[in-house]
Amino acid sequence: MILALANQKGGVGKTTTTVNLATALAAIGLRVLVIDSDPQGNASTGLGIDRKSRSSSTYEVLLGSAGIADAMVPTAIEGLFVVPSTAALSGAEIELVDVERRSHRLAAALTEAPAFDHILIDCPPSLGLLTLNALVAADRVLVPLQAEFFALEGLSQLLGTIERVRAGLNPALSLLGIVLTMVDRRNRLSENVAEDVRAVMGAKVFETTIPRNVRLSEAPSHGLPALLYDSRCAGSEAYIALAREFLQRIQSLPQVTPANV
Repeated sequence: MILALANQKGGVGKTTTTVNLATALAAIGLRVLVIDSDPQGNASTGLGIDRKSRSSSTYEVLLGSAGIADAMVPTAIEGLFVVPSTAALSGAEIELVDVERRSHRLAAALTEAPAFDHILIDCPPSLGLLTLNALVAADRVLVPLQAEFFALEGLSQLLGTIERVRAGLNPALSLLGIVLTMVDRRNRLSENVAEDVRAVMGAKVFETTIPRNVRLSEAPSHGLPALLYDSRCAGSEAYIALAREFLQRIQSLPQVTPANV
């Protein structure tokens, strides 16, 4: 499955979810590829990829000067690879303006990718061309949603974008679900937000929620997923549970072709 993790709002735990969900899936023996499509490159850093070693990146893949197999690098987790991001990616949207089928660049590149059980695309906090490429390439979308007062404010816009992509560019695209992040169980507001989101989105909301957890925040500074930094912290345990629910959810879906087909 090719999964785009998208939310145009920044700071919602999108990259943290990408890195730790990918790690949890790889830990049970699956082959997983993370594509860092955010110019900030935080998913690459969180998986331990030093900026100086990023000779090929998502930028080169989108511009056509490198293939997925050329750009991907192994991580410290067996079976987990990443196509890293560099600051050059911030200029890709401008450089692709006049390129034919500019919204299909990533999808085309993935047809030549090695076989993986799952490909996770970490999108930037915007609905620009980088996110559009991810949505055109993806089978499903996972939306990390922060448990805060304005949580639902931008969700309708994102869902509208998904519908437009499905109508015009990628008929196979659909919403896999929404995962609530940064949940503070000491705070009644988090519970209220969770109730509101579930009332609107129903079964699309994952039962697993990701708590506010200092170890999740510390892990990227050590170049490690939280599951390696502290496997017993509440955040790591939540992502292990999320991976389990993710696998259960996709097993109930119609058959999806292999991620490189």
